Amino acid sequence: MSVFTVTYFTLFIIIAIGFLIGRITIKGISLDISAVIFVALLFGHFGVVIPAEFQEVGLVLFVFTVGIQAGPGFFQSFRSAGASLISAALLLVIIATGTTVFAAWIFNLDFDLAVGLFTGALTSTPGLAAAIDSTGSPMTSIGYGIAYPFGVIGVILFVKLLPRLINVSVDEAEKEVRKDLMERFPEVHSSHFVVKNDNIDGKTISDLKIRSMTGASISRVMSGGKAKTPSPDTVLHKEDLVKAVGTVDALKKIQYLIGCPTNRQIPLGEDYEVHSILVTNKKVVNKTIGELNLFANYNATITRIRRSGIDIVPSDEFHIRFGDKLLVASNKDNMKAVTKIFGNQKKKLSDTDMFPIAAGIVLGVLVGRLEIGFSDNIIFSPGLAGGVLIVALILGNLGKTGPVMWTMSAAANQLIRQLGLLFFLAAIGTQAGAHIAETFREQGIHLIFAGMIITFLPMIVSALVAHYYLKINLLALFGVITGGMTSTPGLAAIDPMTESNAPQTAYATVYPVAMVLLIIFVQMLARF
Repeated sequence: MSVFTVTYFTLFIIIAIGFLIGRITIKGISLDISAVIFVALLFGHFGVVIPAEFQEVGLVLFVFTVGIQAGPGFFQSFRSAGASLISAALLLVIIATGTTVFAAWIFNLDFDLAVGLFTGALTSTPGLAAAIDSTGSPMTSIGYGIAYPFGVIGVILFVKLLPRLINVSVDEAEKEVRKDLMERFPEVHSSHFVVKNDNIDGKTISDLKIRSMTGASISRVMSGGKAKTPSPDTVLHKEDLVKAVGTVDALKKIQYLIGCPTNRQIPLGEDYEVHSILVTNKKVVNKTIGELNLFANYNATITRIRRSGIDIVPSDEFHIRFGDKLLVASNKDNMKAVTKIFGNQKKKLSDTDMFPIAAGIVLGVLVGRLEIGFSDNIIFSPGLAGGVLIVALILGNLGKTGPVMWTMSAAANQLIRQLGLLFFLAAIGTQAGAHIAETFREQGIHLIFAGMIITFLPMIVSALVAHYYLKINLLALFGVITGGMTSTPGLAAIDPMTESNAPQTAYATVYPVAMVLLIIFVQMLARF
């Protein structure tokens, strides 16, 4: 066999064995895909080395897909009420950085090794990628490999014990979350009303400005015993029957404007349809509902929008996103045209256009080469991982630029991300494995102890500050800790503890911020 054939063969042998070991679960804990790096360390110890080219290809694929997915959450976290969550994550990373410097001083560690302990203790593979890019030392990978196992186990143990640490039950936290969720995303209802208000008799829906005045949408009108889909020019008369869709508060405003609610219902009729339509047409992405002007052009109404598992009441200023599910009411003649406008082609969600991926990575590599000088002695460069991540976050938030869609389906993202991660872990693991035995002989058991301190101390301090000072709910705190530690296994450990998605929401807010902060602090540590 040629050298290249042996390389490919060995690469996939490492990946296959890693997957088998990663699936082994002990007390609900498994290494999952990260087991690949430990297999690679063993192969490297016995002289097998995967070429560095696989490492770099894997790095850019992994970091780019992470950034594309995290982009919207990253920027939204600054625009929403996530300031306290981000503050807690910032505190966690700062304490972890300080603890790393302290541990390196106390135990007299090689600093490239300490940087690896930092990324392993916080279970951050993008952080490791940035660290390797900055240090260029195999010691960094060894530090990561030493600290990572307890980083995974430590986060899981901590979140399990967190309710006892702050003396708050999960049930109590769930009640608080439900109350807050109802205030921010009121449930969408539909009701029928009889027109009783003399002041609106004979006026059109356009004249009344019902959506802007009440926040509700009129989806059906029955006048003179005949049901129809309303248009802006539809005239309302006394005793007409109207169906409205909106929140409880919006429907109360409809009652004040139109008249009393009724149990009578408008029959659908042969010419009336209500369809769930999937947004897959690039041309409508990022456009507002008002810009589409469906009501005037097609006599159609979007009555609700489902995004990320949440029903949202539409408004004229609401921006359409790729993958949104729209509930549209219209007559049969116009429904086909409306469906065509939005696409409604499920296959497109699974299609992957490689041009945005390639173009985005090229831009990221170029940004990574930029150098920003703060003084004659201090020059900051994002590096390969940082540049690709920054560009991917921006493009992921934009979603679309002209005809180019930067987003990709969850399945495609996961496939490319995992492929990149596997190549990356296998390559860096074998390179680090050649030095691991020597490092243990020289550094000893205190490396594991240092990794444990870097894992636990930041979580304890940031959790106490977040709960008692920032008043963060326990369920959100779960997400802050696991997101700040960039620990997906930790988040998975929370899943059986609550039915609420609050931990996942907080994790999505904090994770991209923590990931960027980690890369920044890794750059600082590498130049320390």
